[in-house]
Amino acid sequence: MTILHIHHVQITVPLDQVEAARAFYCGVMGLPEIEKPDSLKLRGGFWLQIGAQQIHVGVEDGFDPRATKGHIAYQVEDATAWRTRLSVVKGVEIAESIPIPGFERFEFRDPFGIRCEIIQPLE
Repeated sequence: MTILHIHHVQITVPLDQVEAARAFYCGVMGLPEIEKPDSLKLRGGFWLQIGAQQIHVGVEDGFDPRATKGHIAYQVEDATAWRTRLSVVKGVEIAESIPIPGFERFEFRDPFGIRCEIIQPLE
């Protein structure tokens, strides 16, 4: 009995911020939106695809994502380019991460307070 891989991660944004979340994740992060099954559309939110994995953006009021260490780490080919895109081009505040040998990485909070990490393996 083996876990094969992660299928999806669910994040939560406030109910009235779905369009802002779509603009951030599809526009700023460049993630493609995929259609949710009809059986789940009434629950709100939207889904994104990254390679073989998905991010499910759900809605929930009264939740403070800044109160948790939970996060999504996006592995990239060029962390420096992402740092520039997010901080200089899009005005996102960057936070330095605790170093991990063999990786370049940094963190930021999305507009809804969700912690995100950009990580690049170094060769």
